[in-house]
Amino acid sequence: MGEASSESVELALRKPALSKTDDGSSASAGVRRGMGSLKEPSSYEKQLVALGRTVQSLREEKTVDGLIKIALEYFQAEFDYSLVWIGLYDRSEHRLIGKGGHLPKADAAVLKQKITLEPGDLLEQVVIQQRPIAVADLRQESRAGVWRSIAQKAGIQGTAIFPVRHQNQCLGVVILGAVLWGTSPHAEEKTRLSMVLGGLGEALFQIETEAQRRQAKRPDEPLLLLLSKLGSLPTLTKRLEAIVAETHRFVAPDRTNIYWYKREQRYFWRRTGNRVLTPGESADTKIAVQDINGFYQSLAADQLICIGEATSSFKADGTTRFMQQLQAQSIIAAPIRFQGELHGFLTVEGADPRIWLEEEKNYVRGIAQLIALAAPLEEMEETIQQVKQDHLLTVELSRALYSEEDWRNTLRSCAEQVCQRLKVERFLVLLHSGSPNEGREQFDICFQYQPKSRRPIPDPLMSLSPVDWQMLERSSEAIGIENLEDDLKLMSWRKSFLDLEVRSLLICNSAIGKPLEGLVLVAHESTRSWSHAERELLRVISQQIGLLLHQFQLQRQTDQLQKNVQTVQWGLTTMQQATDLEALEQATMEQVAQLLQVPLAALISWQPGRTMAKLSTAVVAKPGFRVATELPIPIYTDLLIQSALQNDGLLTLPIEDIPPETRQWLNGPEIEKLLVLTLRTAPDHEPSAIVLIGTESTARPWTESQLTALGTLMTQFGWCRRYLILTQTLLGQRQQLTCLNWYKVRRLEEVYRILNIALRRLNELSQSKDGTTGMRYQQTLRHLGNTLTSLTPVLKNERWQINQDYESIPLASLLKRSLERVNPIVKQRQLWSQVHNEASLSIEGDIAKIEFVLYEILSAACHRSPAGGRLDVWCRQVEDQWLELSITDHGAIEQRLLEELETGRLVDLLAPSTLDQPPGLHLYACQTLMQQLGGECKLYRLEDNRILSRLLIPIAICIPGTQINRSDGMSTFF
Repeated sequence: MGEASSESVELALRKPALSKTDDGSSASAGVRRGMGSLKEPSSYEKQLVALGRTVQSLREEKTVDGLIKIALEYFQAEFDYSLVWIGLYDRSEHRLIGKGGHLPKADAAVLKQKITLEPGDLLEQVVIQQRPIAVADLRQESRAGVWRSIAQKAGIQGTAIFPVRHQNQCLGVVILGAVLWGTSPHAEEKTRLSMVLGGLGEALFQIETEAQRRQAKRPDEPLLLLLSKLGSLPTLTKRLEAIVAETHRFVAPDRTNIYWYKREQRYFWRRTGNRVLTPGESADTKIAVQDINGFYQSLAADQLICIGEATSSFKADGTTRFMQQLQAQSIIAAPIRFQGELHGFLTVEGADPRIWLEEEKNYVRGIAQLIALAAPLEEMEETIQQVKQDHLLTVELSRALYSEEDWRNTLRSCAEQVCQRLKVERFLVLLHSGSPNEGREQFDICFQYQPKSRRPIPDPLMSLSPVDWQMLERSSEAIGIENLEDDLKLMSWRKSFLDLEVRSLLICNSAIGKPLEGLVLVAHESTRSWSHAERELLRVISQQIGLLLHQFQLQRQTDQLQKNVQTVQWGLTTMQQATDLEALEQATMEQVAQLLQVPLAALISWQPGRTMAKLSTAVVAKPGFRVATELPIPIYTDLLIQSALQNDGLLTLPIEDIPPETRQWLNGPEIEKLLVLTLRTAPDHEPSAIVLIGTESTARPWTESQLTALGTLMTQFGWCRRYLILTQTLLGQRQQLTCLNWYKVRRLEEVYRILNIALRRLNELSQSKDGTTGMRYQQTLRHLGNTLTSLTPVLKNERWQINQDYESIPLASLLKRSLERVNPIVKQRQLWSQVHNEASLSIEGDIAKIEFVLYEILSAACHRSPAGGRLDVWCRQVEDQWLELSITDHGAIEQRLLEELETGRLVDLLAPSTLDQPPGLHLYACQTLMQQLGGECKLYRLEDNRILSRLLIPIAICIPGTQINRSDGMSTFF
């Protein structure tokens, strides 16, 4: 049977009244006496007498064991139950402690056992609800816990469970059980049970209250006693020893210790205590902060740490190593803090688990605060001396700032003194550049000081997170970081500092209360804490250095502007003097890379109207920024080029926005950000190039002056590049037309010569009466037709450019015809001519043009040779592929003409040149034409002052003596 109310208990099945008389007879069978005779007390009266005696005894008893004995004797004497058990409730452990009872054939240990209450158990329900419960068969009740197995062994069935309570506070439980099913107390028995249990509960409550009153500790008494003692003790050590002794007496732990904090090395050391040292254990116990970081953070936040058996104000797993080192299982630790700084902590330690009283916690907290007030007295003289030194340092720095001309020497002197004062290795001055709103801010290291054995911090430092930015801008003092590995501040810089073994930082805004402009930072290679005096010293120094940062920033802006002006001046000067397009493009890209400090500057160019572009030149400072210069780039399908052409100004793109097709040629693995600019001139001009600049995403942002200088430089570069391309195009056209004009003139001269000969023969034939005249007349007409036919390719294919016809001719024929053509000049000037080493081979190429070049060279040599001079033609085969024809003469030639034929036209196209008029104009046309035909034409002055004209002509594979077929129809006239 389950839980039941008091009414249901009355209605539950039960056996007849089990109350007994003194002789053991039933109360209902009492002996009736007559009126006036001495009557024997009835069973009811006896029950009332027993009840009154029991209640009185409970009121007079002063011990718990006595109360339990009285209650058990009453239950056994007045009620016929096989099971009687009393358990007292332990609130701290939420359990019942058996105090004894009655159970036939049962071990006394069963009645003395401790029963832990579990959720849902009958016993816990009685304790919490403080209402009785009846159980029909305890053996079958699954919620009876250990009592179910006891009932099964003893045969206990009907059971009633009553709470022992007082003022809504449960003090214990009484269990009454019978061997019959469903047995429970009836109404009269319940009344007597209620009175006894009420008296028992009241008596137990009184004893517990008195015990608590006697055990209550008053922390004010030992505190007042300590205050009277401390004033007479001469040193802080003596005072701390007295505090430890009194604390140990009041709290009565196993050990009491005071630990002091060493800020520079960031550890606690045991200053005094009553701990008994084990053999080999050092008295100077050191506890590193990194080993108890959570414990340290709580102390720094002025929190009392209490670790016991059941409850704890701090997670024990966070201090496991610390508790093991102290060999303690319970502890109270109170921080010793003065003016917001942690000086140490006081501990009371227990070797066993212990629940600390509130009075003990308050006492330890108060004693720790008393130590905090006493500790500064010993350090006062040292602090005063340190303040004097800091004042002298700041005064000296102020004088240097206003008097020193070299601010770097000023900062170096300041850094040395600050590092020595704070015992740190590094001193840095950072200057902010960019804007956090634009996502471009960073910090340039304008000055840093460290030992020569240490590597410098990489410059610049990355941008800060918004949280760090606001922290530095809003803080009214220097901010200290004790351990960079554990702290969440300055996450953007963590890797840069940790890579150089920096573990602790102290940093301050150079203009407190104003927008962040610069920072002053000192760094230490070990974890450490920063005192208030150290933070104040850096704050004062940083404000003074802020004046220098203003000066440095102005100087840097001036230097940048000057550099930009110099770049623009260089560009304008270089471009005005440029004559070579490739050299101009290379030099300009180098200057762009230097101006913007980027690892990649490239020029992508194309000819207007073409569909493919190319990388004309690329300046690469790092291997990771190389690009594929050999790949063609489709202009109309490449999205990068199209984006640049559709944008009128500078276009900035992240590498993530570049499609895979463009990445085939823009394949540098380290390229992260691009700056693209189209070269534009007049609005009507079609662009033919773009400038591509590549850099890292973390690179220093470009200033407005840099971008302005870049725009000016690129505008001038676009115009200059267009001028050079146009000039080179026009010069090429001029040279081509010059060669074409020379060739056509010579061709017309040749036609004129042939026609003149033919006309003379026709006149002769018209006067001759020979029989063969008709045949010869027809032959002459046929040759005239062939001559006119030979002009067709010239008129048709060589209107505006030179065209090449490939054919071959024996060398002997070429020399014979050329010498016959110049024979009139040779005879006129009475020259002696001779051909040397003539070989039986053929030459190939555009024979008509080669023949005209050879004629021009021979004619020039004849005209400059003195009358009666010598003309030699030397033939030599070179490498089985070339024929070298060398013509030597003793004529006079201008040295300037030889030089210009060797080097080409003058840079200044407007200056007079020997190549602008014959014979230089004709010789330069021959030289250019031979280059186009794949040969060579050069003039030299030999050591004996002879003039050497050298022709290099390709050799044809030809059988000697074969007849050559000419397409010009002019060979028969020679």
